[in-house]
Amino acid sequence: MKYARVIHEGVTQNAAERDGLLMLDNAKLVSFDDVTWLPPLNPTRQPRTILALGLNYADHAKELAFKAPEEPLVFLKSPSALTGHRQTTRRPADVDFMHYECELTVVIGRQAKHVKRGDAYDYIAGYTVANDYAIRDYLENWYRPNLRVKNRDGATPLGPWFVERGDVPDPMALALSTTVNGKLTQSGNTKDMIFDVPFLIEYFSSFMTLRPGDLILTGTPDGVVDCRPGDVVVTEIEGLGALMNTIAAA
Repeated sequence: MKYARVIHEGVTQNAAERDGLLMLDNAKLVSFDDVTWLPPLNPTRQPRTILALGLNYADHAKELAFKAPEEPLVFLKSPSALTGHRQTTRRPADVDFMHYECELTVVIGRQAKHVKRGDAYDYIAGYTVANDYAIRDYLENWYRPNLRVKNRDGATPLGPWFVERGDVPDPMALALSTTVNGKLTQSGNTKDMIFDVPFLIEYFSSFMTLRPGDLILTGTPDGVVDCRPGDVVVTEIEGLGALMNTIAAA
């Protein structure tokens, strides 16, 4: 089952996919074009922690001329960075290299602390797709990590769907792809992660508490290219859906 969160006629609602339509909370069926898409996440009682992996695919590290990490390279993101399917993301006027990153995103389902690898999937509610845009111009050195590069308002589209854990039999064997204006530019598979999902949950929960609704963006494979205003970028993961975003000028 695929779930969404949308605005329809001014009201924010949960929705579910039904035969190419959206079934809203009131059982009304509407088309995908009749709503504004939000990130497919329910509100949380406490502020949401968003963890994101850098260089978690060896081929992506190589294309950016970085050494693959020996321990997870992680940064935090603000909820204001998230935006929904079919929304726009702004490209600053003075930059030379802004690229997409198609990423499997884990949604935590229950409080996790000191979780063993073998139990990690029990703590996952489900999965969605992220496009974690990066602006390489702002990456300077280890003392100025990914804040301006990755944590910009509306620069992380998420969705369109939340898919429950049970509907994704093997999240470590999913094809990922990205198209720009209909041309395939990125192709990979989650099996090629350096640090897989069970490892990451064991790792994070060894020193911090993960709570329901927290997110883990798991990194992207190689194949990133510069995106310009007007470009339509679609990031897709097998079984989770296709997330569309359009680049706008700042």
